[in-house]
Amino acid sequence: METRYEKKYSPALGRDMEYKVYGNKGKGVLVFPSQDGRFYDYQDFDMVASLSQYIDAGRIHLICVDSIDRETWSAMGGDEHQRIALHERWFHYIVDELIPSETTPGETLIVTGCSMGGFHAANTFFRRPDLFDTLLSLSGIYYASYFFPNYHDPLVYDNSPYDYLSNMPADHPYLDLYRHKDIILCVGQGNWEEELLDSTRKMDALLKAKGIPAWVDYWGYDVAHDWAWWRKQIVYFMDKLLSWNNIDYII
Repeated sequence: METRYEKKYSPALGRDMEYKVYGNKGKGVLVFPSQDGRFYDYQDFDMVASLSQYIDAGRIHLICVDSIDRETWSAMGGDEHQRIALHERWFHYIVDELIPSETTPGETLIVTGCSMGGFHAANTFFRRPDLFDTLLSLSGIYYASYFFPNYHDPLVYDNSPYDYLSNMPADHPYLDLYRHKDIILCVGQGNWEEELLDSTRKMDALLKAKGIPAWVDYWGYDVAHDWAWWRKQIVYFMDKLLSWNNIDYII
């Protein structure tokens, strides 16, 4: 498997940012790490190995990005406005700098992540549906209030998918875009999934109310919030997605 490590200066963040690409052919898959995670976690927790059959066959390549969650979403007790403002700069690094550097004009990506990565995937997808054709969120949370329980401002709102989708008017052009995308939300019902399960159920009901087709898949009561299950889920859903979209060996 061909791999490529990148370290580039981000004007949005005013610092160097790292990421890693696995494979060099096929459909691009943007991968967000789980909470406080790094760009190499997908490899360290064997998610890359689980998807190697598709990477080696030239069907997909992974673009695994870095997070700054420790300074933003996880920095509970810090200055709330500074936390969310820094996250917003990171968001613009992803959509305005990293993605254009790894795609051609008009190219769309699959976006995925587990846990907090699922939140980032969903938030980025719903804010910028022009950049993606598919969302695959595993054990995600979909409202910002979980991390900002006592603070609300426009930036928090703009990064809370459940809230901004709830208030999106029926004639908003994004709604029709969403209806032509593949949206998959998956969550287990076992250990450590309680808050994520509740969030997914609320998102499920909201998408139905908005007329947005989505596959919301609730796995069993033995399915925990853990990498062992995410490895099973990513292969299961990736196989379905590639079959639906007739993505075969791409040179």
